[in-house]
Amino acid sequence: MRNNAVLNVALVGNPNTGKTSLFNQLTGLKQKVGNYPGITVDKKHGKCKISDELTAEIVDLPGTYSINPQTLDETIVLETLLNKKNESYPDAIIVVAEVENLKRNLLLFTQIKDLQIPTILVINMSDQMERKGINIDIETLKTALKTEIVLISSRKNIGIDVLKKELANYKNWNTETLANISTKIDANYFSELEKTFSENSLYKSWLLITQQEYCHFLTEAQNKKINTFKTDVEKIKKYQHKETIFRYQKINEILKTAYKVDKSKATDLRSKLDSILTHKIWGYVIFAFILLLIFQSIFEWASFPMDLIDGIFAKLSQLAKNNLPEGVFTNLIAEGIIPGIGGVLIFIPQIAILFLFISLLEETGYMSRVVFLMDKIMRKFGMSGKSIIPLISGTACAIPAVMASRNISNWKERLITILVVPFTTCSARLPVYAILISLIIPSKRIFGIFNLQGLTLMALYLLGFTAAIFSAILLNNVLKVEHRSFFVIEMPNYKVPSVKNVFYEVVEKTKAFILGAGKIILALSIVLWFLASNGTSAYKNAEKHVTTLEENSNLDNEALQKKIASYKLENSYIGTMGKFIEPVIEPMGYDWKIGIALISSFAAREVFVGALATIYSVESEGEDVGTIKERMGAEINPKTGLKRFNFATGMSLLLFYAFAMQCIGTLAIVKRETKSWKWPILQLVGMGALAYIAAFLAFNILS
Repeated sequence: MRNNAVLNVALVGNPNTGKTSLFNQLTGLKQKVGNYPGITVDKKHGKCKISDELTAEIVDLPGTYSINPQTLDETIVLETLLNKKNESYPDAIIVVAEVENLKRNLLLFTQIKDLQIPTILVINMSDQMERKGINIDIETLKTALKTEIVLISSRKNIGIDVLKKELANYKNWNTETLANISTKIDANYFSELEKTFSENSLYKSWLLITQQEYCHFLTEAQNKKINTFKTDVEKIKKYQHKETIFRYQKINEILKTAYKVDKSKATDLRSKLDSILTHKIWGYVIFAFILLLIFQSIFEWASFPMDLIDGIFAKLSQLAKNNLPEGVFTNLIAEGIIPGIGGVLIFIPQIAILFLFISLLEETGYMSRVVFLMDKIMRKFGMSGKSIIPLISGTACAIPAVMASRNISNWKERLITILVVPFTTCSARLPVYAILISLIIPSKRIFGIFNLQGLTLMALYLLGFTAAIFSAILLNNVLKVEHRSFFVIEMPNYKVPSVKNVFYEVVEKTKAFILGAGKIILALSIVLWFLASNGTSAYKNAEKHVTTLEENSNLDNEALQKKIASYKLENSYIGTMGKFIEPVIEPMGYDWKIGIALISSFAAREVFVGALATIYSVESEGEDVGTIKERMGAEINPKTGLKRFNFATGMSLLLFYAFAMQCIGTLAIVKRETKSWKWPILQLVGMGALAYIAAFLAFNILS
C-alpha cells in the first residue's frame, strides 16, 4: 500500500455482474470520471471510507470475460493488473461474480487469483438465490477457491458493510495460486519460465509471454528478454488452449460440491419476455413504441421547466441592464454571460429526460435485446452486429460512440461504423431541434394522444439513423467489406432498475453536458459578444450615421435606438464576418446572423442557440430582451417582411443539423481512431455537402 491511510482497490468482473452498482454503493457521489493515460476511454474512480484509519481509492475497471484481451477495454484491465507503475495498480482486487452465472465468472477469478495479488470474491444478487433455487456452500467454496467470499446484493445494499470489514483485513487474505497450470500443461517449460522471469509470479510471467502485444508498459530490455524465450508461437497457442480447458475443469470440480440449482424453482419469465421483445415483428413494434414514448416525454415533461428557466434568464438579463451602472462590464454580463449561461441551462430538462430513459433501458437489460434485434438489420449494410452499440450510444454523444467501435474486430466494418456514427442524433443536436421545433411546429395533438412536436423530434432521430444506414450501404460497396466478424452478445437477466444507479447516471451525464458544452458555449458567447460589440469606423459612427438619414427623421426615440443597434451589429466585427458568408448561405434561407451561429456551432452544435441569443441580445440593447424563444420568434426577414424562422427556414435548419458534421471534437476523435486525416476530412466534406443540398432543397420547395 502506497500510503498508510489509502488502499488502492481494483473492481473487476464480467459485464452484467452488477459491478457498477457495487461501485456506486461503495463510493456514493464521491466519484470522478477521467481518461486512462494515453487512451480516450472513460474510467471511474471514487473514494470509500473503510474505517476511521483507512480509505479505499476504488477504480471501476471495464467489464471483461478474461485477462486475455480481445478489445481495448480488456487491454486496460490487463495493463492495470500487470504494470506496477500504473497509478491504479491495486493493493487489493474485488472480483464481482453474479450468482446465476458463477461458472463463467470464475474463469476470470481463477486468472486473477493466480497473479497472487490479495483478491476477494464477491457474489452479487444474493437476494435472487431462493427464488432461482440456488444454494451455495460458502465455506466449501472458500476452501476450494482459497479466498474470502462475500455474498451481496448491490441493489438492496446487502453485504456492503461485510465487504468493507473484509477490505480492512486485506493483508491477511490468502494469496496462494489456485490453478497450478505448470504441472497440467508442461512442467519443464514452466519451470524454465519461472527461472528466467524470477522477479515475477509464474502466472504474470506467462501472461507477459502470451499477451506481449498488449503490454505497452514493457521496456525494450523486457521485450527482448520475452522474445528470446518466446520462440515457438504455435506451442504457446496450444498451451493457452490447454490452460482454459484446465481452468474450467477445476471450476466444474469445485462447483459440483459447492453450488446447487433446484431447476424446479427456476422461472421461465425471462424466456417468455425474450420471445416477445426479440420477436421478428413485435420486437420492432415495441421498440418503436418505446422511442415514441421517449420523444413525447422530452417535449411534454420538459416544456414547463424549460419555459421557467428561459424566463428566469431573460429577467436576469433585464435586471442586470436596469440595475448595474451603464458600461462595458454591464453589457458583458447582460448580453454575453447571462444569455450564454441561459443557452446551456435551458436544455437541462430535455437532456436529463433523454438520459433517464437511456439509463432505464440499460438497467432493465432491454438495451441488449435491442442490440440483438437490430443485428439482423445491420448485417445487410456491411456493418457488424456490434455496430448497433456505437449507433445507439451515439444518441448521447458521437465521441464515446466512435470509441465504442473498438469492440469491432474487423477493420473495415469498424471503419464504416466510425464514418456513419455522426449521423446518429446526439444530445448536442437536441437543443437545436428543440428550439426550432417549438418555433415552427404547433404544439397540438394527433388523434388526441401524440404531440406533433414529439413526433417531429422522433422523425429527426429516425432520419439520422436512416442516413447512417444508407451511408453504410454506399461505403460497403466502395470499401468492399469481405471478411465478416461474428456477433456475440450476452443477454443479461431482466432487472428492476436501481433508483440509485439511474440517479447517478442521469446526474453524471447531465453534469458532463453542462460542464463540457457549457464551457464552450459560455466562452463563445463572450467572444461573440465582444465581436458584436466592437467594429470598424462605421460601427463607431453608427449613431451619427443613422440620425442623419432623412428616412429616420420622424422616428420616435425607441425606434431610433433600435435602428442604431441594428446598424451597429451589422457593422461590427461579427457582422462583417456574417456578411462575407451570407451569399453562400442565403440560398438555404439564412441571413448573416444565422451564418455566424452556424460557424460558431462547429465547436459544438448546441452553441447555435446560445450564439443567436447573444447576437439578438446585443441587437436589442436598451430593450426588454425577452426569452431566447421570443427573440428568435420575433426576428423579421427585412426582404420579405415575414418571420425569419418560418416553416421553410426552420425545416432547412433542422435538415442541415441532421446531416452536417458540426463537431470539431468528433473530427478529432475520428482522426485519432483511424490514425489519418483522410477519413475525418471525408466525413466533413461528405456530410457538409449532403446537409447543404438537403437544406437548399427544403427551403426552396417549402418557400
